[in-house]
Formats: sequence, structure tokens, C-alpha cells
Amino acid sequence: MAVTETYTVKRKGAMGKIITSVIVAIIILIVAISGTAIVPAGHTGVVVTLGKVSESTLAEGFHLKAPFVQDVVNVSNQIKVYEIDAPAVSRDLQTVSSTIAVNYRIQSAKSAEIYRKIGSDYQAVVLTPAVQESVKSVTARYTAEELITERSSVGEQIKDLLSSKVEEYGVQIEKFNIVNFDFSAEFNAAIEQKQVAEQNLLKTKTEQEQAKVIAQTEAEKKVIAAKAEAEAILAQAQAQADANELLNNSLTGLVLENKMLEKWDGQLPKVNGSDSSLLLNLDDAIGSNANAKSQTQTKTPAEQPED
Repeated sequence: MAVTETYTVKRKGAMGKIITSVIVAIIILIVAISGTAIVPAGHTGVVVTLGKVSESTLAEGFHLKAPFVQDVVNVSNQIKVYEIDAPAVSRDLQTVSSTIAVNYRIQSAKSAEIYRKIGSDYQAVVLTPAVQESVKSVTARYTAEELITERSSVGEQIKDLLSSKVEEYGVQIEKFNIVNFDFSAEFNAAIEQKQVAEQNLLKTKTEQEQAKVIAQTEAEKKVIAAKAEAEAILAQAQAQADANELLNNSLTGLVLENKMLEKWDGQLPKVNGSDSSLLLNLDDAIGSNANAKSQTQTKTPAEQPED
């Protein structure tokens, strides 16, 4: 009986030691877990000691901290997309409904400051009112039509103004996009009518230019044809003049030959000297022939020799 009681006491003592060891291990594990912190990638660890935010921050990775005294809040420094509707009024008093998309991130160096001053709801506290104010301010500088034609410039101005408003809080604007500009139905109809009128005017101008080019081409063709015709007429007239001149020369030669034949006395040319050169004097021949005929005509029948 005593042995049994002794065994029971020993057994209970062993169980108590095991339980105590387990409890101590659990406590040590809890303390160990409480004394360590892991900051994930793209985040900054903000150290809070008994509710007070420390100026120093923790980078990515594994860190030790005071158990049950310090807490580490992970603030994301990754780029986030924030989309919001921002109504505004243009310079010509047209209602403009804009959809804005903003890519932003929290600067690592100011993670502790923004957590201490604003908390984790910085999007609603800082970003939303700054976006609304910036959109309204820049939109009021432009007419509704200019907002459409100069959309890129408008977006850059809104981004610059927005950056200046939120930079002091540690919010950095990476990219700003105007997803959509929407106007009233009346304004959209007026824009459509204007575009149709501009297209018709451009079409009319194009047709006029084409007609002008065609008319100019036709005029040039007529000038070229007229020049060609004039040159042909001139060449034909020159050819006719040359033919007439040749014919006149031929007729003149024939007349002279005919006159020479009429005045020829029928005698052959005389040879003078041993070189057999032919000396023909038309004037002498014509004169001698004339004298001979004159003498023949003046002789009386008695003076004529008898046969």
C-alpha cells in the first residue's frame, strides 16, 4: 500500500514538472515572439513604445524589440492606385464629371511621421480632398473644349498641384491619369455638330483645291496646245515662204533665159587664144545682134548684092 502511494506521488510530481516545463516553454515562446518583428518587403516598420511613436523606423527584414513594451506597425511604401470621381466646372461654366486615377506611395523616411500625425487612413484624410481641390482649381482655368483638346497639359498641371499639396505629408504622386471627361448632353451635341461642320468645311476646301488644280492643269494643257499650234502654223508659213521664194527664183531664171534666147543671134561663142577659154559677153552679143538687124532693115534693094 505504501509502495503504491509512493508511486502515485512520484507520478504526480513528474506530471507537475512536465506541465511546468510546458508552461515555461509556452511563456518563453510568447516572449520570443513578442520580442521579434518581421517587416515585409515594400514596407517600413514604425516602432511604437507604450503608445509613443518612435522617430526611428525599421527596414525590411527580421528585427528584435522589447517584448510587451514595443509594437511594430508595418506601413506600406508600395505604389497604390486610388481612383475617384471629381466633379468640377470649366471656365465657360460647363459641368465636368472627371474620373481620376492616382498612383501614389508613402515615402519611407516619413512613414513614422504620417502614422503619428494621420494614422493609417491617410487616403481619406489627405489624398481625397487634395485630389478634389486640384481638379477643381485647374479645370476652372480652361473652357470645356480646351479640356478636351489640351487634356495632356491639364493632367500635368493637376499632378503638379496635387504633388505640392500632399508632399508635406509624405505622400508621393507617381502618376496621374484623367480616365474620363464627361460633359452634359447639350454640350456633347454641340461638340458633335461643330465637328460635323468642320468636316464639311474641310471637305469643301478640299474639293475647291482639287477643282483649282484641275482648272490650272487644263489651262496649262490649253497653253501648251496653243503654243504647239502656233509653232506648227509658223513652221507651215515659213515652209510656204521658202517654197514661194524658190518658185520666184525659178521663174526669174526662166524669164532671164527666155530673154537671152530671144536676143541670141544664133552664132556660137568665139574662142579667144590657145587656151580655148570661152568668152561670152551677153551685152556685146545682144548689141551686135541688134546692130545687124538694124543694118539689114536699112539697106535698100539696090544695095543688096545680087545673087
